[in-house]
Amino acid sequence: MFGKMFELGSLVKQAHEFGGKVQEMNDKLKQLRIQGSAAGGLVVVDVNGLQEMVSCRIDPTLFQQGDVELLEELIVTATNDAIEESRQQQAESMKSLTDGMNLSNLTETLGKIIPQ
Repeated sequence: MFGKMFELGSLVKQAHEFGGKVQEMNDKLKQLRIQGSAAGGLVVVDVNGLQEMVSCRIDPTLFQQGDVELLEELIVTATNDAIEESRQQQAESMKSLTDGMNLSNLTETLGKIIPQ
């Protein structure tokens, strides 16, 4: 019984430490800025590392053309470009966060603690 309590305590401690590291990573990702662009930079969108759009710049010449559908497509393209890069950077951050952690026995440990 005490062995299970020790394992649970250890697991809770690891989860708490991991939660703190995740929060720290999210804070850094929120500050990160990634640009996506379309039409050779006529539309530029910035997103943060959490895939939140933080700015959008549109060259004024696009408004003069009056082609709303083109402008909408360029905004979507630039946004998707930035979000894809942001996802890759977020995945790299998560990988570095879990690097060296032995998560393979997590299910086994939980199985010992929580009866099926």
